[in-house]
Amino acid sequence: MTRLLRRLRREEDGSTLLLTIGFAALALALIIAVTAATSLLIERRRLFSVADGAALAAAEAFALEQVRFDGTDATPQLADAAVDRAAADWASRAGGDLTEVRVDGAAADARSATVSVSSAWHPPVVSLLLPEGIRLDVTSTARAVFVD
Repeated sequence: MTRLLRRLRREEDGSTLLLTIGFAALALALIIAVTAATSLLIERRRLFSVADGAALAAAEAFALEQVRFDGTDATPQLADAAVDRAAADWASRAGGDLTEVRVDGAAADARSATVSVSSAWHPPVVSLLLPEGIRLDVTSTARAVFVD
């Protein structure tokens, strides 16, 4: 028995197969992680596009009655209700292919609108290394400009 154990310690048959299986598993895990990271980046950029559009639509959501003229400059005054409606309308139309898009907040100060939009992201391949999905949140601000 001891002779068999000594011989097995000296011989290296099968070691290459074990290393190949280990490296293949590592390479597969790396490919899945890179694929998920790329998918997350693309989904975040798409969500930023929706948020930018919603902020721009919200910043332009004013009526002519809301434009104040101080003698030299005309400045629009944004209302929170109009900003909320415009941002929600834009996000519902533009975010059709994103999962669970919602406007988390839309606020207006005197001349700019800030919109927060969120969406659910799910990795393309679910594994033990990655979560089943996370919620992405982005915020965008746009300034209202009135050119007379």
